[in-house]
Amino acid sequence: MRTLSEIENLSLAAVLKMESDALIMQRAIDAIITDEDLKRQSQSSILAAEGRIKGMQQFISENDILVDKEK
Repeated sequence: MRTLSEIENLSLAAVLKMESDALIMQRAIDAIITDEDLKRQSQSSILAAEGRIKGMQQFISENDILVDKEK
């Protein structure tokens, strides 16, 4: 695979952070949901977000991409 440019690395880091933050928020919201249908949808959303994050982490790992963490 070709080397990613600096802007591509920054974009990848930003998307990964956004997904992680959204997952944290969804888990917090899930804890207060009482409606069963809404709870199932929330849990499905959590699983989807976890899958997206794992997919990005696998891509980063397999392609030896270093993503700078925010300071």
